[in-house]
Amino acid sequence: MSNPLISIIIPTHNRPELLPRAVESALAQTLDDFEVIVVDDASTELVQLPEHPRLRLIRLDQSHGGAGARNVGTKAAQGRWITYLDDDDRLLPHMAAVSLDALSRTQLPTPVGVISGIEVVDAEDKVISKRLPPPLRPKGAHFSLEKLEPGKSYNTKQTLVVERDVILKIGSWDEAFRSRVHSELFFRLNPACSILGLPTITYQMYAHQENRVSRNPTLRQESFNRLIRKHESLFKAHPKMFADFILENARKYYEMGQPGVAVSHILWAIQIHPRYTFRKVTGEFQEKLKQR
Repeated sequence: MSNPLISIIIPTHNRPELLPRAVESALAQTLDDFEVIVVDDASTELVQLPEHPRLRLIRLDQSHGGAGARNVGTKAAQGRWITYLDDDDRLLPHMAAVSLDALSRTQLPTPVGVISGIEVVDAEDKVISKRLPPPLRPKGAHFSLEKLEPGKSYNTKQTLVVERDVILKIGSWDEAFRSRVHSELFFRLNPACSILGLPTITYQMYAHQENRVSRNPTLRQESFNRLIRKHESLFKAHPKMFADFILENARKYYEMGQPGVAVSHILWAIQIHPRYTFRKVTGEFQEKLKQR
């Protein structure tokens, strides 16, 4: 398909059971003018998908990682606009149409990207939780380091729809990262591009127990430290959100059964912003006591 309006890029690696549902959701978009690009990042078994006029499959002989596979798909994309879908998630049918409609109506100075809401579902498609993005982060802001509006979530970055040229101009995805790839991209994206948030659910994140990079403690911490080193000046300019960022990582480590690492991160956050960290940690502890 030549010159589609939007390209939906799906990087995949060893997810033969989950990939088809992701591809089906991409091909089920209500928009007429789109293509779907699946980048097989050197899976052990070659990806097999039914032929479809809107579908292209790119096979890599050597693994590029998630960021690298996204870059391959971005370079191959023929659409003006691009979005990315993880191979274990799904798009709702109106995702592309709703996003592009908002972009066509916005009066914000270009370039503008759009993000929307996510619902987390279990194996029975039961909705576990919902996340809605902040309404606007103008060009020059720093997305997840800005104060967050009540009831909104920064963990909606997977829904990004933006011009392909914008991704290329900011240097594409950083292939040095195996985890935190979306967080790293947005630190470079928002200074160059306004980000418009829609109060509409367009994306389903599947909560499953298969292997995930985000559940690998070594890769997670390595990318976490790399992210802070690369964007150290931004973090230091936003001490409260920097402390919050550290505390969120502490919470994840506690959930993964590593309380020692969690405590070390809490102490780190205290060094960055003592008053805020003490208030937040004690407040959360008191809330848990009330729930008992």
